[in-house]
Amino acid sequence: MLAFAAVLCAGASRWTAPSRAATPTPASATARSRTPAGTATPARTTAPPDYVPGEVLVGYASASGPAASEVAHAARDMVVRAVPASAAGGALTSGAAEQIIHVPAGRSIWPVIAKLRRERGVQYAVPDYIAHAAGWIPDDPGKAHHPQGWEQLQWNFLAAAGVDAPAAWSHMFAIHRPGGKGVVIAVLDTGVAYRSWHGFLKSPDFNGTHFVDPYDFVAGNAFPLDREGHGTFVAGMIAESTNNRFGLTGLAYGAKIMPVRVLDADGNGNSQTIARGIRYAVKHGAQVINLSLEFGITVTASQIPNIISAINYAHRHGVVVVAAAGNDSSRQLAYPAAAPSVISVGATTLDRCLAGYSNVGAKLDLVAPGGGDDAALPNDPDCHPFRNLPAVHQMTFSDFNSLNPGANPDRFSFPGSYGTSMAAPEVSATAALVIASHVLGPHPTPDQILAHLEQTATPLGGSQPNDDYGYGLANAGAATAPLPGAAPATR
Repeated sequence: MLAFAAVLCAGASRWTAPSRAATPTPASATARSRTPAGTATPARTTAPPDYVPGEVLVGYASASGPAASEVAHAARDMVVRAVPASAAGGALTSGAAEQIIHVPAGRSIWPVIAKLRRERGVQYAVPDYIAHAAGWIPDDPGKAHHPQGWEQLQWNFLAAAGVDAPAAWSHMFAIHRPGGKGVVIAVLDTGVAYRSWHGFLKSPDFNGTHFVDPYDFVAGNAFPLDREGHGTFVAGMIAESTNNRFGLTGLAYGAKIMPVRVLDADGNGNSQTIARGIRYAVKHGAQVINLSLEFGITVTASQIPNIISAINYAHRHGVVVVAAAGNDSSRQLAYPAAAPSVISVGATTLDRCLAGYSNVGAKLDLVAPGGGDDAALPNDPDCHPFRNLPAVHQMTFSDFNSLNPGANPDRFSFPGSYGTSMAAPEVSATAALVIASHVLGPHPTPDQILAHLEQTATPLGGSQPNDDYGYGLANAGAATAPLPGAAPATR
């Protein structure tokens, strides 16, 4: 048997459907933490100002003129404090002078600016505006009460410790393929909350997500509804609706998701079912297949020939297969990630350190954020194994962290989870963005895509590749950047 590659942790606020009856479904009895839930609602309040609170920059025509002393006197009259910009680490250029006026907390800077602008010799009086790294920041609020609040939860999508989604989104806008528009990604998992049916409810943040060719190989029908929450979490990381003033974001939000259920309500599935799911995805037009699942660490390729054959079939047909390295803290990868034709993905933390649970080894290709705590790597200065670090978050069932996940498939929230299951979909989504970007041409092969992801990864752990990080941290921003000298992509 095989299980998904994730570990559950503390939950978050929830979204509950009105007047929907819940249908209990069987689920695993393994221990998982319970957490209280609040309420997530889309907020429309104003975002924080884009300037340093309590600071005004004042510039003069000449550093030696009387204006600076007059402004200092005016500042004393207004009970604010003037400091030369050079004293705060600033610089004087071209004969100009600048002061920083510190306004006490609780007072508005705007009356101060208005008075200073009337002083003789003052060229300007302005707030100390804050610049942001280049990239598109969508308005999804997450749990915050203002647009762009998703950044507080989805650290894994940011540039500092994540895959740099904002830069990738900007690159995709520039070529008119927002969010990897049109690329088909098959999610082989526990199912997806992709539609409403009886006691099941479509995830409220999938309203703008496109789903194609669903199939359930566990139940043997065309309705692969999630009974556990893992598949919905994974699909959300890839293509949750984005810039809709609700919920969180998806890295390749413009892609189409093909939900293929191969794992049961306990998160388990056999090799025959998974192999059939892989072949189905290929035959129905998937360009990327995500496998956030792992066999036991002792299972070898010779014991799952049907899986290896199906993966090779996908590779021959130009389909990228991405798989989670596994959560056994082992020095070898679990299958299917260990298969030669698969992009294997380990997990990292907020510290950009290897996650303590992540499998590693010579076959590891890349890492991506999976959350959780750092591994004990004495030679890696980024690793601090005694810190408590955050999980990654996505919208799925509110009871995802309970003893009976999926028992209430009409209630949703942003629970936290960690595992290589969460790292793999970030690489699957990045591969989809590369395909849509045409930086490698209109029809790149799986090998070309892997090589490009390796070349654009952020190096970690010293030389590339290495057993702990492979070629490094997947970087969606770098992977979708136009290549030097390449012709602009066309629609």
